[in-house]
Amino acid sequence: MVEYKCFQCNKKVSQDYLRKRIRCPYCGSKMLFKPRSTGTKVKAR
Repeated sequence: MVEYKCFQCNKKVSQDYLRKRIRCPYCGSKMLFKPRSTGTKVKAR
């Protein structure tokens, strides 16, 4: 399940809610983003 975060209040917004509206249910902001996981880099010798 993909989760988005609000850019303004930084709260999680579920994808099910976004099917109905494109605003944050907490603060009303229209700017949402998908948080990315941090990758681990390994150096080759």
